[in-house]
Amino acid sequence: MERGNTKHGPVLDEQMKSETRGTIQGTVGGRAEEWKMPEPAGEDQPEVTVAPGGAYGRGVPAGVGSPKGEAFSRFGTYIGLSALPGDRAALEQSARVLEAPDDVMRRLALLPEGTVYENVAQVWDASEGSTA
Repeated sequence: MERGNTKHGPVLDEQMKSETRGTIQGTVGGRAEEWKMPEPAGEDQPEVTVAPGGAYGRGVPAGVGSPKGEAFSRFGTYIGLSALPGDRAALEQSARVLEAPDDVMRRLALLPEGTVYENVAQVWDASEGSTA
């Protein structure tokens, strides 16, 4: 049994459905009024550029989707924010809790003892080349 609106007829229901289709389906460019379109960045906005060495500092690979960028992202998922700032022991403990794979644990085990790392980028930079 189809439940329709009892206050309108089928023709008016179809017309109302087509009027709201863009809002319900969220079509690309579905904004009806020009004044609702977002403005482009102004002249006073800085251009975003990525240095060849990385996006956030030395050793951090640029570009999500690149092999090094994906490796960095995967590595960072196994280091909890509560472990930072921290030394090798704190980072290894955090990685164990987050069930890091062996390659991440090997990379952390090769970090120098006694060095405190402020962020994942510093850990990545210090462990670069340690293990793949």
